[in-house]
Amino acid sequence: MRTHLCFQIFLISFYLILFGVSGRCQTGQQSILIQLKNKLQFDSSASTNLVSWNPNVTTDCCIWGGVKCNSRGQVVVLDLSNETISGGIDDSSDLFDLENLENLNLAGNKFNFIQIPSRFGSLAGLKYLNLSNSDFSGQIPEELSQLTSLEVLDLSSLFSYGIRSLKLEKPNLTTLVQNLTLLKGLYLDNVNISAQKSDWCQSLSSSLPNLEVLSLSNCQLSGPLDDSLAYLKSLSIIRLGLNNLSAPVPDFFADFRNLTVMHLGACHLNGNFPEKVLQLRSLQTLDLSVNTDLNGSLPHFPTNGSLRILVLSNTNFSGGIPDSIGNLKNLSRIELSKSNFSGRIPKSMENLTELSYLDLSSNSFIGQIPSFQLCKNLTHIDLSRNSLSGLIPSAHFQDLQNLVLVDLRFNAFNGSIPSSLFSLQLVQKIQLSNNNFDGELANFSNASASLLDTLDLSSNKLEGKIPRSFFELRQLSILLLSSNKLSGKIETKDFQSLTNLTTLDLSFNNLSVITNSSISGLSHLPKLFSLKLAACNLQKFPHLQNQSRLINLDLSRNKIDGEIPSWIWNVGNGSLSYMNLSHNHFTSLQKPYHFSNLSVLDLHFNNLSGEIPTPPTTATFIDYSDNRFDSDLPESIGLSLGMAYFFSVSNNLLTGVIPNTICNASYLKVLDLSNNRLTGRIPLCFTEFGGNLGVLNLGNNGLSGRIKGNFPSSCGLNTLDLHGNYLEGKIPPSLVNCTMLEVLNLGTNRINDTYPCFLGNHTNLRVLVLRSNRFHGSVRCGEGPHNKWQKLQILDIALNNFSGEVPEDCFWQWSAMMSGEQSRKEHLSFMVLQLNDFYYQDTVTVTVKGLELELVKILTLFTSIDISSNHFSGNIPSAIGRLKELYLLNVSHNDFKGSIPSSIGNLSQLESLDMSSNQLTGEIPSQLATLSFLSLLNLSNNQLKGRIPTGSQFQTFSESSYKGNKGLCGFPLNKCNSSVRPTYAPNSKESKNGIDWQFIVTGVGFGAGAAIVMGPLVLSKQGRYFWDKYTNKLVKMICLALGIHYVPCVLFNDDEDDEKETVDSNEDLDESEYESEGDPSKGRYCVFCTKLDFSRTEAIHDARCTCFNRTQVFSTSSSTSSSEAESPFSKL
Repeated sequence: MRTHLCFQIFLISFYLILFGVSGRCQTGQQSILIQLKNKLQFDSSASTNLVSWNPNVTTDCCIWGGVKCNSRGQVVVLDLSNETISGGIDDSSDLFDLENLENLNLAGNKFNFIQIPSRFGSLAGLKYLNLSNSDFSGQIPEELSQLTSLEVLDLSSLFSYGIRSLKLEKPNLTTLVQNLTLLKGLYLDNVNISAQKSDWCQSLSSSLPNLEVLSLSNCQLSGPLDDSLAYLKSLSIIRLGLNNLSAPVPDFFADFRNLTVMHLGACHLNGNFPEKVLQLRSLQTLDLSVNTDLNGSLPHFPTNGSLRILVLSNTNFSGGIPDSIGNLKNLSRIELSKSNFSGRIPKSMENLTELSYLDLSSNSFIGQIPSFQLCKNLTHIDLSRNSLSGLIPSAHFQDLQNLVLVDLRFNAFNGSIPSSLFSLQLVQKIQLSNNNFDGELANFSNASASLLDTLDLSSNKLEGKIPRSFFELRQLSILLLSSNKLSGKIETKDFQSLTNLTTLDLSFNNLSVITNSSISGLSHLPKLFSLKLAACNLQKFPHLQNQSRLINLDLSRNKIDGEIPSWIWNVGNGSLSYMNLSHNHFTSLQKPYHFSNLSVLDLHFNNLSGEIPTPPTTATFIDYSDNRFDSDLPESIGLSLGMAYFFSVSNNLLTGVIPNTICNASYLKVLDLSNNRLTGRIPLCFTEFGGNLGVLNLGNNGLSGRIKGNFPSSCGLNTLDLHGNYLEGKIPPSLVNCTMLEVLNLGTNRINDTYPCFLGNHTNLRVLVLRSNRFHGSVRCGEGPHNKWQKLQILDIALNNFSGEVPEDCFWQWSAMMSGEQSRKEHLSFMVLQLNDFYYQDTVTVTVKGLELELVKILTLFTSIDISSNHFSGNIPSAIGRLKELYLLNVSHNDFKGSIPSSIGNLSQLESLDMSSNQLTGEIPSQLATLSFLSLLNLSNNQLKGRIPTGSQFQTFSESSYKGNKGLCGFPLNKCNSSVRPTYAPNSKESKNGIDWQFIVTGVGFGAGAAIVMGPLVLSKQGRYFWDKYTNKLVKMICLALGIHYVPCVLFNDDEDDEKETVDSNEDLDESEYESEGDPSKGRYCVFCTKLDFSRTEAIHDARCTCFNRTQVFSTSSSTSSSEAESPFSKL
């Protein structure tokens, strides 16, 4: 019951004083009370007042519990609150014979949702009526409006019971209060009033001029707040939370000089909150939380203000905290979380000696935190998710002996962790993850007596060994130390004293966890439900057979080999829901295996072979990718995917056809069967899945036939990747229904069609790959704009039969190639589950001078155009110079004529330019020499003439960049004679560095350099054999020194295939950057990882390559997916 306690206590005290000298109980009054008691249903063992009503003990009813009389011996006060009464009060009750009652309290009983008896209206002398929290329901009787002497009416409830709640329909609010002109307190919280617009405001202001307390929370009221409320100037308490006011807060509230409490939380308020309300000297409590459209800022606070509680969480308040907040000497609770506050936390807050609860989380505060040494009442400090920084002296916390929780997560604090935190006797939760704390952790005394139950130090830079005192924290329930630099050996028996431990995460450190004995210390942890030991140098499974509550298990990135034991599936007695055994050296699954109730099963990147295991029917996420499974897909596999959202078996050796039962997997959002040896046709249902399927990747298999079926109007595909198969026919016209499409990759097939102009309205399209097919005709799409692919960043239509001129207007539409406003750390990906932030990472392969570069994590900033090896003619459009963010441009092997557009000099980010094998004429524009990032240039086999421009990058290109142009001269060709005019690079400002494009520089530098220097060695089989034999040894030594795992392999590619090189386009990101907290199901998924193929026979794999933010459900660890690229020819 939410009531104004002070006000009610005053009233009750008043009546006690007034009737403190009461007469002896009248006989008739005693008889009424005894009859009332006999009819009431209550629990006598829990009663305090009713059990004292015993005439055998005393006949004076005026001294019975809860009873007060006037001087004439008449009962005027009856308090039966919290007496466990469950029945016995109706219109015939003896209660209503107490005609002189002035104060009646039945709050806190359980009347089993009966209607309020109408005879309450007969108690005409009532001044105080409290029926709150007594489980009455239905319509409030009209007879209550006859209680004209009422000063307090409380029908409120703590909870809303839906259709069983009290309601005001007939009579409505207007009828109820029209005669209650003396009312000072009205409490109708959780009563369904359902008043429209501002009618309720006018009803209150016209009928209740003396109202001091208005409490109508969650009454289904609608706004706006009418100006008529301004007449209620006596209001001291206003509670209107959880209504749909959808309006600004009126300025007139600042004129309520008696206002002490204002609760307007979750009211859909908007506009600007009046600052003057915050400056009211009388105001003690202000709660505006959960009004996300409510703007405002904190004003200058007056001296000696009364404010005790300030709650502005989940609003749009902004600006800083003023220094004058130090004037609020009575402030005990301040909550500003999840708003837009910024600036520094003022030092004046150090003087708020009454402060007990401080929550400034999820804002943009910066700088160091003040010392709260003088705030000795503090129990709760939450400054998480800001941009706070600097050192935290241990003295900041040493005197806060009442502190229970300190949360500083997701900031930029550095230095040592304050040791004083561990000496606080009452502290229960210390959460410091995702900062830059460093140094070693010190031991502390009296750990066994500590109340600490949560210790989260993950994602920092802590070093050294785990203190022994951590293993003595007997109350510890959650221990999170992942993603640090902790080292040393840890034996599982070290944890055997932590019998309350439920969650343990030591992942991603330099630790070595040792399980020597058959019965490990983990057996002494009966409450353990989450165990994460990723990258802990485990050599074998820890002993987990006795874990009856285990739900989450992550043993990924270890060195466990051999069989996956069959007992692991029964851990937790069927409660195991999440299992990640990826990145180990497992070779098989011990039979029999039973997956029980697993929701997530991740076995990717092992050496598992043989028959692919049938997924658990309860699973939502299954990843078998990057293994050596070589069976057919089970015919019944679709029946096991009935609940699956994610299923990947990519990069295996699977054969046979795709079973039609997979069509039963109607919840799938990601289906990845790529890089296998699957044959046959694409199941018809794949094109007919509705809005669920977001990613379909069947690339690099041996699939054939046409793409049949109709994509429905509800198509939700983001990625369709069918490249590297033998598909024929045309692109289905129904693909126009897939308006969310971002990646369409149909490269390296046998599709015979024209340019897909019908996709011109797909405004989300980012990647279009049609290379190496039989597409033909013009790429012009009728009148008007060429297409609406404003987000297009990769276009590859090379190796087809397109012809005609390239329309100039397309270069006016591709705005994603014109500006680089997007963050370089954003990757093109698909959210698998919006609730859990699952991601699937898209990949695409681009070709530079015969080298195939597979971009694993496609930066949204990366752009490329490849229209090579077609029959395009005419001039190269000068509008191409608008694409200032273009990194790769290949127009080679066409029939382009005319000169090279000088506007190409505007492509300041260009790193690869190939215009070879055309009929280009004229001189090389001097503007090209300003391209400071250009690392590959090929202008060979044209009809260019004149002097080669001079410039820093042009001095690095070899003769091969210009061969076949008889009219060219200058470095690195022959010197020009004196009749040839020198060509200099025009003056220009130094180009700004866009991004560190390591994947192109590495690919080109390695591929081109190796081709020039060692080309002769690999022109014959004997040369390649000689080269491979001796280079393997050298490269292996170099790679081991660099921490790179070197795996030689043989790919059975045709000798005429282009050389392939695959590198990762991701920058070096901290693993913690994408690591989620709270809900640990954040992650990203990558199909491939870094790979580099040379001369079609060697592969170098970087074991440290990580597709950050990988798809997980309960694990925050990142993971890698690496494989060797195979063509369809090598798998058939």
